[in-house]
Amino acid sequence: MRQALFNTTAFRLSVGYTLLVTLAVGVTLGSAYLLTDGLITDEVDLIIDTELKSLQDKYARTGVPGVTDEINLRIDSWGRIGAVYMIVDPNFERIAGNVTHWPFEGMPNEAWPEFEIATIEPGRRAVHPVRAAVRTLPGGDRLLVGTDISQGRRFADKFRFAMLWGIGLTTLAAALTGFWFSYKLARRVSDVTRTCKRILEGDLSRRLPVVGANDEFDALAVSVNHVLDRLEDQARTLRATFDSAAHDLRAPLHRLRTRMDALLLRSPALEPAVHESVESALREVDHLQRTLAILLQIALAESGAPLAAPAAVDLGELASELAELFEPVVRDQGLTLVDHEDAGAIVPGNRQLLAQLLTNLIENCLKYVPPGGSIDVRVKRLPDSVCLIVSDNGPGVPADDRVRAVQPFVRLGQTGKPNSSGLGLSLVAAIARLHRARLTLENNNPGLRVVVELPLK
Repeated sequence: MRQALFNTTAFRLSVGYTLLVTLAVGVTLGSAYLLTDGLITDEVDLIIDTELKSLQDKYARTGVPGVTDEINLRIDSWGRIGAVYMIVDPNFERIAGNVTHWPFEGMPNEAWPEFEIATIEPGRRAVHPVRAAVRTLPGGDRLLVGTDISQGRRFADKFRFAMLWGIGLTTLAAALTGFWFSYKLARRVSDVTRTCKRILEGDLSRRLPVVGANDEFDALAVSVNHVLDRLEDQARTLRATFDSAAHDLRAPLHRLRTRMDALLLRSPALEPAVHESVESALREVDHLQRTLAILLQIALAESGAPLAAPAAVDLGELASELAELFEPVVRDQGLTLVDHEDAGAIVPGNRQLLAQLLTNLIENCLKYVPPGGSIDVRVKRLPDSVCLIVSDNGPGVPADDRVRAVQPFVRLGQTGKPNSSGLGLSLVAAIARLHRARLTLENNNPGLRVVVELPLK
């Protein structure tokens, strides 16, 4: 069930929608993160630029002493705004500021360099990430103004952590919802598929489940059930008509045969030509009666009615008995019959119908296998089933014709016998379906290999 669920279209759609939701949420939160981070950076840059302009104006008015005094005054506000100031001479020697040494190797190449520095604070030393800007003053001195961005980084880290958790939880919720949806949908489809299989196996009373959700599945089930009801009524009418016609034909055929038998036994005897004509007509009547009997058996097997009181049938013993029964006929036709059977190959079923199935398969081989050929009857016990295999080395059946071969009145190619009704394999297929068995026609290289796999339960 689990593997089947993963192979459903609903599951694939759920996976696709989950990925789509994850992508949408990721793009939304990622964009919000990038925009927020950009706004914070722009705000820091604006503060730094404003501070630089203010100190540059101070330098223009009072020179280095005035800037130094202004920097010393602003250092006291470190704990409140986290500002970083430093002024150095052309040799990058510290003149004033709350930075112990010049943090770069010469002039930085970046417009907004970031670095970590040890700052001098009242009562302690600390290391802070700093974003700064550097300007060269008219006298060759360098002025550095920066600000502590540790708080902004902590905010960005928390934002990123929350974003990742949001994406993860959204993906998990979408995946669970999609899995639940695909599971419910797969279960509905599985119920419909299982019911259809039971209907195809012959249980025509089955109907598609209607759960009362008033959705498209219920609407489809109601419509299909109406169609099945109509088909069942038509099939019942046709079956009753066919059964009635078949039974009505039996009596006239029996009377006709009785009268023809009496005609052959009359005295004086019939002329030879008339006698031969009557015997030929009798053979045709016998062929018609056999065909009618087979059609009735096929109709019974195809009716969808379950087996009446199925009994345990030892398929190996049945195959051995029939092989022994057909041995003289096989020998007279110059053929060889070999049977192999496993012990304990017992299946539930109708012994008479299974005997008819095996008889038809052997007779089919007798019709088409030329003298000198062989027929192999094998019964093999499997863990959950029993395989009945009848193979020969005759002309076989082409792969394209194997589906048609089990249809009624089909005689393939030029190998069809004049006295063949084309119903042998059709009856085999009907009996196999009645026993919930799987019938397969295979290539025996050369010849035909017929496999009937019957379930143990």
